[in-house]
Amino acid sequence: MQIITTPNGERLVILPLADYEQLVDQADIAKANKVVRDIAAGDDEVVPAEVVRRLIAGENKVRVWRSHRGLSGRELAAAAGVSAPFISEIESGKKDGSVSVMKKIADVLKVDLDDLV
Repeated sequence: MQIITTPNGERLVILPLADYEQLVDQADIAKANKVVRDIAAGDDEVVPAEVVRRLIAGENKVRVWRSHRGLSGRELAAAAGVSAPFISEIESGKKDGSVSVMKKIADVLKVDLDDLV
């Protein structure tokens, strides 16, 4: 390892490529281990590719997440404290839910509000 100072005073470290690659690998492993811990603790989840594909394709986000969570429209409506027809109108794009309603729906679906808007 060698330390050099640039003309504007920044200190840089020069090290063998193998040492650098080992540091990068260790950082990658640490990040992967954190993801595994977060998933195990329930702080994060793995989203199936099919869900991602549906969202990217532009399908209604409430419908996609409701389906992924295995809820019917009536079950989501009851848990969110709104009517089933209102959920249907949101999912069909006929109506936009207010921020407070969308927040309730997000809470039931266990997603961030940003995941639905």
